[in-house]
Amino acid sequence: MAEKTEKQERLNPLNDYLFLKMLGEPGDEEQLLSFLNAVLAGTRKEPLVSVEIVENRALTAEIIGDKASLLDVRARTAEGTKANIEVQLKNLGNMDKRSLFYWSRDYTLSLESGDDYEKLPNVIAINIVNFEYLPTRNYHATFHLREDTERDYILTEALEIHFIDMVKFKRLRQKDIKNDSLQRWLAWLDQDSPDEVIKEAMSMDAAIQRANERMDFVSQDKDALHAYHMRQMALSDWTSGVNHAFKTGKAEGKAEGKAEGKTEGKTEVARKMKEDGMSMSKIAKFTSLSEDEIARL
Repeated sequence: MAEKTEKQERLNPLNDYLFLKMLGEPGDEEQLLSFLNAVLAGTRKEPLVSVEIVENRALTAEIIGDKASLLDVRARTAEGTKANIEVQLKNLGNMDKRSLFYWSRDYTLSLESGDDYEKLPNVIAINIVNFEYLPTRNYHATFHLREDTERDYILTEALEIHFIDMVKFKRLRQKDIKNDSLQRWLAWLDQDSPDEVIKEAMSMDAAIQRANERMDFVSQDKDALHAYHMRQMALSDWTSGVNHAFKTGKAEGKAEGKAEGKTEGKTEVARKMKEDGMSMSKIAKFTSLSEDEIARL
């Protein structure tokens, strides 16, 4: 009788590299359209009928391994509205200004010199955060340019910014994935959702099923899986460094903590690459560890 294998740990769909692979590459239009319509259900009278994915720059090892790199999903609707989705797992304390900055990038760079301002598009920024940032009660907050006293008057539809707080969503005692498409997506995006909830979400939405198939592809493709682990390492560097600095309370401790966190992260990624059968030279190239260090793992 074959030995029972341990259940494989589910990849984190909120890893921004993985999120980009599932919803942000040509061929992912079905998933992206479904997710956008789920987010925009409360602000649009009619659902989007089509979306075009705007390709990001080539994902090199340097970009994936840089925690400061922005791996966002960018799209354009048939009517010309631009949409930008960013996943942020760590609280850097600047999400409001960061979101406005990237919104302005998509807004202002759309206008060529000499063009009429009427050509400027509406831009929707969607921020999925895995920490509590806003004091709002709801897990989904939406912002427009409104008049202070006459709240129903919106100056322009050009600006629309969404914050989706996964921490507040997870705290919901009653989730309605049967009737609420956004809750259905968020339940699937939650790495810790029970298997039965994930399966139910997929059974109710073909786009979520398709996104899950894309995630399975990453988990089975060595190069993509290594890139996923590299991104996990990059995202953990900041946390390890800051936690160490907080404990020591010294500036030099902060620098040391960042270095220690970075080394620990690289070691963990190298170990997983080694388990996957990747060559020593490739592991060294991806992690900057020496082959001697890798051999000792």
